[in-house]
Amino acid sequence: MKKTRGKEATVDIKGLFGSWPVYRQLTGQDRLGRGQAAQSKRSATLTPRTTEADRVAHSVCPFCAVGCAQKVYVKDDKVIQIEGNPDSPISRGRLCPKGSASKQLVTGPQRLTKVRYRPPYATEWQEIDLDTAMNMVADRVLDAREKGWQQFDADRNTLRRTMGIASLGGATLDNEENYLIKKLFTALGALQIENQARI
Repeated sequence: MKKTRGKEATVDIKGLFGSWPVYRQLTGQDRLGRGQAAQSKRSATLTPRTTEADRVAHSVCPFCAVGCAQKVYVKDDKVIQIEGNPDSPISRGRLCPKGSASKQLVTGPQRLTKVRYRPPYATEWQEIDLDTAMNMVADRVLDAREKGWQQFDADRNTLRRTMGIASLGGATLDNEENYLIKKLFTALGALQIENQARI
């Protein structure tokens, strides 16, 4: 019983808790909670996105060096769902929260699909083509390498290094990509090579 503005009212326990999955599981036939007890009226009408897919592409999660396998479900050439691949000996169909959310890398509303550049002292971004952007990056890396180059130290010991560039690898790179980045920056003469390693 509970009072409502001075009046006594009865609480309908079944009406209040009847829609809760745990209540349905404990009071119904579905004791393991795998059937009706686990469904709501709304969820019973839903169909999985995977059934709508035109095809399934097999991929590897891009978020770390573990290499969990993914099934990428595609409809009308658009990614509609990404799930773990149960055939993978590495992940056995499981994905961490980052891997489960990797669909957002492709379909997220904030994803940029064109190169944007803001010149020094400018207030607006402008779109440039990828070749122009890559050439700008290469020119700046070589220029910084040359300006920071040290052939000898004060005692005339050979150094052959540059202090003008550094590398901070990302945690979403796999082992092979990090290996290549290390080799590239070592060949350029960089000493400051670090990685945000994690799993």
